[in-house]
Amino acid sequence: MLKNKTAVVTGGTRGIGFAIVKRYLDNGANVAIAGSRQETVDKALAGLTEYEGHVMGIWPNLCDPEEVAESFASVKERFGSLDILANNAGISSRTSLYDYTLEEFTKIVDINLKAVFVCSQAAARIMKEQGGGVIINTSSMVSQYGQPSGCGYPATKFAVDGLTKSLARELAKDKIRVNAVAPGVTKTDMVAALPKEMVDRISAGIPLGRPGDPEDIANAYLYLASDLAAYVTGAVVRVDGAAMT
Repeated sequence: MLKNKTAVVTGGTRGIGFAIVKRYLDNGANVAIAGSRQETVDKALAGLTEYEGHVMGIWPNLCDPEEVAESFASVKERFGSLDILANNAGISSRTSLYDYTLEEFTKIVDINLKAVFVCSQAAARIMKEQGGGVIINTSSMVSQYGQPSGCGYPATKFAVDGLTKSLARELAKDKIRVNAVAPGVTKTDMVAALPKEMVDRISAGIPLGRPGDPEDIANAYLYLASDLAAYVTGAVVRVDGAAMT
């Protein structure tokens, strides 16, 4: 589905991001894994030896426009294009408003929102020059419904939804599609860090009867990156088992 395409996946070293990387590679794409540190990127690459020649690693500061632009340019130089950007990097917290520090809030805003803007801008400049591309952002079901603590996470994901819809309208003339995927409860390290009773309580309310697997989310990323979604832009696709329907 993605033969001869090149993708950058931020937060691609584990969880949903790594599942996206695998889906893209299995469908013929070249992929650059963007991680926070060289060590984590190297560890991810060590598990992808069967894709040698089709995968590389980068580790720019996602909030630094110059570092991101240089890294994305290196991807295009290596593979000949940059066709897909999966803005998946993100962090969460469960801190109460009464205990939230500005430092913690700012860190979440930087990774979950500022980095999406910086990476989208850098990718769009390359995509416009080459005649089009696809940007896919990771939102969350809590962007619409909130959560009982850790307000920074749903706030940034609500902003990602707005950024997605705005960029879809702005970049359509340049043949760049922009969509988002909003996962529900998914079996990732982030969810694993939650108390078991909280996960069980949330899972009990999912009509499909289970949390999602990272591969469930990656499938949506594959569809939106492919030509099957050629007329889909500005969408926030919920993949949550109807948890909040």
